[in-house]
Amino acid sequence: MKPIELQRAQPEAGKLCLRLAVPPTLGWFAGHFPTQPLLPGVAQLDWVMAYGAELAPDMRFSAIDNVKFQRPIVPQSELELNLQWDATRNVLSFSYTLLTEDGGIPASSGKIKLCP
Repeated sequence: MKPIELQRAQPEAGKLCLRLAVPPTLGWFAGHFPTQPLLPGVAQLDWVMAYGAELAPDMRFSAIDNVKFQRPIVPQSELELNLQWDATRNVLSFSYTLLTEDGGIPASSGKIKLCP
């Protein structure tokens, strides 16, 4: 249940920038919550791990060092996901930004520890 990928850039080794559309039909929204669907944090982390596998192949989840959920992500949002892989520390850093007509608003960020 991944978002729709609108754009992709890899400005340098170990970095990936994605522009994503979040359609209301994603299964993640089912029951979370009935009156105002929100993208669960576990979905955001799932996407980080899925796209992060491109930067850190053969690595798997070990721990979450730091995560902040700053703004809710609702259906039909457009997001920018920035990933940075630090191979010396085995840390995958991420940040989601909500894209609006007025610019970007931080939605969530964090660091995930990976291991071979």
